[in-house]
Amino acid sequence: MTVDYTVRLRFGETSRAAATHTNLSAVRLDGHVLWIAGDETATVERLMADQPEKAIEFGDETTFRLTDFVDLPGDDADEEADVEGLARTGHFLWAIGSHSLRRKQIKERHDGPQALKRLAKIEGQDNRQILVRLPIADVDGVPTPVREIEVDGKRHRAAALRRRDNLRSLLRDDEHLGPFLPIPGKDNGLDIEGIAVRGDRVYLGLRGPVLRGWAFVLELRPYVSDDDPDRLRLRDFADGLPYRKHVLDLEGLGVRDLCPDGDDLLILAGPTMDLDGPVRIYRWHGAARSEIPTIVRDTLITRELDVSYGEGDDHAEGLSMLGTDRVLVVYDSPATARLTEDGAVIADVLLLPPRP
Repeated sequence: MTVDYTVRLRFGETSRAAATHTNLSAVRLDGHVLWIAGDETATVERLMADQPEKAIEFGDETTFRLTDFVDLPGDDADEEADVEGLARTGHFLWAIGSHSLRRKQIKERHDGPQALKRLAKIEGQDNRQILVRLPIADVDGVPTPVREIEVDGKRHRAAALRRRDNLRSLLRDDEHLGPFLPIPGKDNGLDIEGIAVRGDRVYLGLRGPVLRGWAFVLELRPYVSDDDPDRLRLRDFADGLPYRKHVLDLEGLGVRDLCPDGDDLLILAGPTMDLDGPVRIYRWHGAARSEIPTIVRDTLITRELDVSYGEGDDHAEGLSMLGTDRVLVVYDSPATARLTEDGAVIADVLLLPPRP
């Protein structure tokens, strides 16, 4: 991997105190605005570019609590949503939670039976099970989430999947994914870690499960009805299911993020299990033109870049197009060298290879 240049992401005191800047999981560029999320909160952050052409810093952070726009499923509105993907298209910003379970970790102070007991404990959080669509309005020249907007005489409200439409429930009887629902995400269980939107198509990338080396991308067609405008519903495909499965040859890796590039999808891929690497960027050619469940291999997919990673740090988690030929990559658990003395964190800009 060759870094073309770097940018500084400057967060406010509250986000630094919450360690959002060292737990980055999702990113999407929106003109002179950078939408970003960490996996330990139920918020989306907006950073502003320092200059319109080639930004070298994004700062002036504004935090938006998801619960201020939609009802979250958890009893505690500020319980972490584990936002793992952001998408920006048309008049909307989309956010997806991991939908994963988690296993307790053995920490340094734990030993013997106490450590084993902790490792056996599995828990879930309701707020992780979200798919949210927020209207974006121009407020004083800045894209801003709002509860409602009017476009061409039609009102659009902030909307989310309801409990009854929960993706975990919809996948319960799936022959491939259903058996992995009780398994924690980092043990190759269900773990959604990317979202891309193209027209009415919403793609969700799964870090896990990976089956015999094949990774999964789910395709949804969400919509809202006039009689319940704050509820996302899922349109059925021809087989009667509200989702379509695509399987991808990512050489044994899972999806860590998705990003549209025209009709293609760029895929940030990394290990499903709790490993450092390898980490790669792939291109699924013509993804948005696929009309059937697709086996994505051979000429349909190419490896574009190998992304560097550290030992216990520098885990690439978020991917966004930057112009037409570059991508911005942000990292969870950034290496010490990425943390500046004045409180910023460094992200990388990578040059994509020329398209054929």
